[in-house]
Amino acid sequence: MKLEKILDKLGSIEKNSFIKIIDNIISKNPKNTKQIDKILSSSDKGLKSVDNQNISKIFNLTASEFQEHIKCEFQEIASQLDILIDIIIRDGNCIMKQDWFSRLYEAEIKSLKNKTKMLNADFDNDKSELSANRKRDYKIYKACLSTAYHNDIVNNRDTKITSDELSIILTLSKQLGLSQEEVKLINYSILPIKKLDIQEVIKGLKNIGIIFFSNKENTIYVADEMVRMLRKVRQKEVAEKFYRRTLKILREPIINQICREHNIDRKLSHSQKIEEIIKEGISFTSLLLEDIYKPGSTLTEKKKTLNELCEKGLNISNLKGSILEDKINSLIEHFENVERDEKVGISIDGFDKLLTELNESLPKLNKNIKAQFELQDEFVLKADFLLDYNIKPRDILDLITKSDLTKFIKDNGIKQRGDNILNILEHYKDVENLYLENFENVAYRNLNALKENGITIKESELGSKFEELTKVIFTGLGFNIDDEFKNKLNTKKDMIDILLNLDNSEVIIVECKTSKERGYNKFSAVSRQLKSYQNLALKNDLRIVKILLIAPEFSDDFVTDCEMDTEMNLSLITASTLSNILEAFKTSKYTKFPHVLFRDIVINEERIIKAICK
Repeated sequence: MKLEKILDKLGSIEKNSFIKIIDNIISKNPKNTKQIDKILSSSDKGLKSVDNQNISKIFNLTASEFQEHIKCEFQEIASQLDILIDIIIRDGNCIMKQDWFSRLYEAEIKSLKNKTKMLNADFDNDKSELSANRKRDYKIYKACLSTAYHNDIVNNRDTKITSDELSIILTLSKQLGLSQEEVKLINYSILPIKKLDIQEVIKGLKNIGIIFFSNKENTIYVADEMVRMLRKVRQKEVAEKFYRRTLKILREPIINQICREHNIDRKLSHSQKIEEIIKEGISFTSLLLEDIYKPGSTLTEKKKTLNELCEKGLNISNLKGSILEDKINSLIEHFENVERDEKVGISIDGFDKLLTELNESLPKLNKNIKAQFELQDEFVLKADFLLDYNIKPRDILDLITKSDLTKFIKDNGIKQRGDNILNILEHYKDVENLYLENFENVAYRNLNALKENGITIKESELGSKFEELTKVIFTGLGFNIDDEFKNKLNTKKDMIDILLNLDNSEVIIVECKTSKERGYNKFSAVSRQLKSYQNLALKNDLRIVKILLIAPEFSDDFVTDCEMDTEMNLSLITASTLSNILEAFKTSKYTKFPHVLFRDIVINEERIIKAICK
């Protein structure tokens, strides 16, 4: 769930710790001070009076400083911050009830104790599966950590690891090629580990700004933006779902090779081994730099393997960079962009339909998804629910076995030739709703964004498509789109785009304008056009209740000119406003939109949504 959406749910007290941290960062002149000051300049009372959208923007502007703030907290070794962060950054754990978080925490502590015990046994067992080299690496790291932790006793100080020591220890672990899980196990074979009171844990995480806690709902929220930041702190470059997607492409011998290197039980099933690799916290970069290649592979062979992995396996072409590291960074950047993108790839309705039919074909899927993402609800196959957890259609399909995917495809008459997952996504795309979700992109004639979201259209068709979608929206608002009457009125010279027939000779004229440029500013041209439509309607004894102009946005000059016009009853609606009004209308008590609400010069989205939802 996005930070702004979470903030909208919370009271001021529940946001207080987070706001204080950002306030403290701002007071120390962060690198983006000018941009922050620009946002704050409109507020008299500082950050606390800034709206949630702008708080979210300021958080993004202070991201690097906030990240450093979190890193500093790692010096408090008793905080168990590594354990806690590893829980909350798992896919599906960004929204949790307190009791569910408590269960996950207890399970993690128990698992950690067992694994630590096994690791210590491996140290002393000459016949353990640990290779001599790996055992040596572990012992080196453990000895250095032990010294860093216990050297304070000699100087009669409390045992702790200083920031300098921590920096050296982290460098050492990286050079030894230790995974996050290996580091954690060795750490807690030295540091005392005990279960903390869950209330204190939540309070601690809240105080350092990592989580929000809703007292009313007894629920923990972790913003998507925070999850990405915490991953960076834990040096996990990509989300688990993308890691899994990559691992599933690799052949069994390569998976076994990775397991051997990181002390993972090779007797597990293929899917279990993949999950264990993910849990190990093995660096994604390290994996693609070293672990997925045959021993002795040349640099050229590695590049070829990586290119094939991306192009044929992940369907990602043209990775940037000539050297291996750059290509890997390009892949990580691609996954980050996919994760940030709010678009689902198919329509929400299409996602719901996909989930419904998956549940019918694969009755165990709900249980599997619930377990995989550690979700608390009993039934989780709901589009809106999953999207709150940033779980998208592809993420669900990635978890289904090949045999089950084949069964599902056959059950639902989906194309069988080619990539199964892509065929399924194409089948459930639901083009009309997908276009509606991209209404603003159509308005802006943003072909690149449309293409990225699975829409292929010629630029010459965007104007008519925008008009067509606007009709769909007004139909959804309960209006009568009277094309037959419009065609009777229209002349070769005057062609009204959309006519809303209110009966009793009353109409609303709607004009649609797309524009690549920011700030639609052609008032003189469009006003002449609209006045001719107005005259056309008046000649036919019609009462024009309103003229609406729909465009991606309007310049200040355009709005001013509109305000000064005395001849037309004209209102301006941006594409995003119209789209949001429709979404709010769907859940309102109205069956037909009360057109009297179209009374502003620039239609006020917030006021209208508030009016129809009360």
